[in-house]
Amino acid sequence: MTSDIAAGAAGPRLVVCGGRRLGGQVVVSGAKNSALKLMAASLLAPGTSVLHNVPDIQDVRTMQEVLEYLGAVVEFVDGTMAVDTTAVQSHVAPYELVQRMRASIQIMGPLVARFGHARVAMPGGCNLGPRKIDIHLRGLAEMGAVVRSDHGFVEVTAPKLRAVDLFLDYPSVGATENLLMAAVLAEGTTTLENVAREPEIVDLCKFLISMGADIDGAGSSTIRVNGVKEMRQAEHTVLGDRIEAGTFLIAGAATGGEVEVAGISPHVLDLFLSKLRSVGVQVHESPHSIRVSGELGSYRAVDVATLPYPGFPTDLQAQMMVLLSLAEGVSVVTENVFENRFGFVDELIRLGAEIRVDGNHAVVSGGRSFTGAIVRCPDLRAGAALAIAGLAAEGSTELRDVHHIDRGYERFEEKLRAVGADVQRLAAADGGRCG
Repeated sequence: MTSDIAAGAAGPRLVVCGGRRLGGQVVVSGAKNSALKLMAASLLAPGTSVLHNVPDIQDVRTMQEVLEYLGAVVEFVDGTMAVDTTAVQSHVAPYELVQRMRASIQIMGPLVARFGHARVAMPGGCNLGPRKIDIHLRGLAEMGAVVRSDHGFVEVTAPKLRAVDLFLDYPSVGATENLLMAAVLAEGTTTLENVAREPEIVDLCKFLISMGADIDGAGSSTIRVNGVKEMRQAEHTVLGDRIEAGTFLIAGAATGGEVEVAGISPHVLDLFLSKLRSVGVQVHESPHSIRVSGELGSYRAVDVATLPYPGFPTDLQAQMMVLLSLAEGVSVVTENVFENRFGFVDELIRLGAEIRVDGNHAVVSGGRSFTGAIVRCPDLRAGAALAIAGLAAEGSTELRDVHHIDRGYERFEEKLRAVGADVQRLAAADGGRCG
């Protein structure tokens, strides 16, 4: 632990001064988990596609590098991205880029569909367990592709993909997206069953339809795709980020404050909002915004189990555990999506939480108070959770390895300051603490 923290001191840090009730409005950025896949989908057609409301985060910049490596020309200014894929010739995504972000694997389906060939390094990103891509590859093979794996790369070749009926072993978001993008140019009608139903899947389908795809069933467990001969460039606005929205709502509740998030439809967070209400948080919904308020000391324990949409989002599990640590009683959090998503628990315990992990269950003994300490962000969502704990803590909390937060949250500390948080970003050599 000590050596890990020392290693994290080399990069930028966030210093969070706790004890302030947050209040005000946060406008959510475009959804990270949608924008990345829309960028990949632009490869399906020659010409320039335009995406609006794209978050300026590290993962988006990494995907931009991937597209540019392939030969695309990308312009990204003030949330609007223009991707010109006319000159794309390379079909190889190198390890140096793909290892930084798992979503890079999503270029595989579009490349095979349009060019008949893709060679992609095995993906990286947050260390959340062995998230295999077997479902992606098995689906492409059934569509007629030849799949080879060697030296850390996956190579997929198919002069022409053919339509098939596929039942996914698990409603994998990534596999659903990859196979969906491959199917739009396949010959015949492809039926994908037991697919993911996330709002980001629906957003991708809308973009693909605007590019000329023939898709039915978006948002349901069965999607049918009638293959078309060609796709065209299109323009699309990325939907709001429901995970960012949930993060800031929990931040407001965990400080006993009142925070509104705008630019999000409440229905994409139905179960999450229901759990907040069960804890004792006051939740007020409007067509395009959500407002929460609450009193510390009045929260009560609830059990939470993550599941694919419309279940409780795994990407909000860590943040919710912070709130449950403040609630009276014992809560059980069950992680059903990723194997290693409790890696942040030791860091939260450093701040004063009492949590016992047993397999994919975490038993949270609530009614705790947090005290500031130095902690390390082991992944993207855990980093946000630790920042929330710092906001609720007494004294100063220093977050290291904050590059994880930068992967998925746009202007994170700026938005926190806008609702009253005392948080600052420091270079490695700078000192900082609460007054």
